[in-house]
Amino acid sequence: MSKRRSDPIAPSAWQLSLPCTRAQAEALEADESLFIEWASAPAIMSSEPDPARPDDWRLDIIFDHKPVRDELDLIFAQLPSASRKAAKLEPVPDIDWVTQSQAGLDPIDAGPFHVRHEASERPKHGAIDLLIPASRAFGTGAHETTRGCLLMLAALKARGHRFGNIVDVGTGTGLLAFASLALWPRAHCLASDIDPVSIDVTEDNAGMNGVAVGADAGEVLLVAAPGVDHPLITGLAPYDLVIANILAGPLIELAPSLSAQLAEGGSLILAGLLESQADRVIAAYRAQGLRLAARVDHGEWPTLHLRKRRRFGWRRPVRWSGQDNGETENYGSW
Repeated sequence: MSKRRSDPIAPSAWQLSLPCTRAQAEALEADESLFIEWASAPAIMSSEPDPARPDDWRLDIIFDHKPVRDELDLIFAQLPSASRKAAKLEPVPDIDWVTQSQAGLDPIDAGPFHVRHEASERPKHGAIDLLIPASRAFGTGAHETTRGCLLMLAALKARGHRFGNIVDVGTGTGLLAFASLALWPRAHCLASDIDPVSIDVTEDNAGMNGVAVGADAGEVLLVAAPGVDHPLITGLAPYDLVIANILAGPLIELAPSLSAQLAEGGSLILAGLLESQADRVIAAYRAQGLRLAARVDHGEWPTLHLRKRRRFGWRRPVRWSGQDNGETENYGSW
């Protein structure tokens, strides 16, 4: 999952720490449009200081400069429960906050996948082993959205889906691209992200997971691009599987362009949205000729599987007659 990231922060960086409700913390983290006009968006981390009080959360917001009053006013306007008196603004040392926030994560089990974050951790026998260290990119498998995508991929495999041309938009660490190739090893796979740092991280992670970087079957091709706005991404379309684990706002905005890359009858996995945002996201893709095929909710984070309408409508289920008609599936061209 690709979200806001922060490069190692300079000593001139500042941290705003303040209490708020869980709902407000999650809403602020999910609203990427809030800082779209800022020269540099802050890094945002939320935490639950006291498990006995699950609705009382803490936000740590890291700026690469000392925030001015207008910037602070914008943040406090999103957090009506937050007290300015309880907030603390102070300079911070040079720390890579994304890596810091991901350090010490426990291994993740999601269906057939076992995601570990340290090379020293032992792989799980019989599982699909994926190594994703804490890094400057998002998507270690710990968040419900990434876990939901892993489970959805496993469900598609279990239902007999076969994919030959896959794109992971907003790849983050590359985890979902690697998971897809583990399930469909003969597929072509492209992983893209708006953040060049994520592409560097994905390339490193590919090596650690034995995935070659390239354009051949079973390899992952890497592209830094906003959404699908890159000639390589559009030139290799249509894709029979598109994965986008980003945020609700970009998912809605990208509905026309993502849908255009999907082959007729193809599958689209969407995540990164809150339960309260699901209807709007589904409606945006329904307008592009897609229908909801499956939905799995993990807490407040749904994962959606949509299918693209075929030119002559939805294909009716066909009962196998026991005879091979000689036809083969069309996976789309690479």
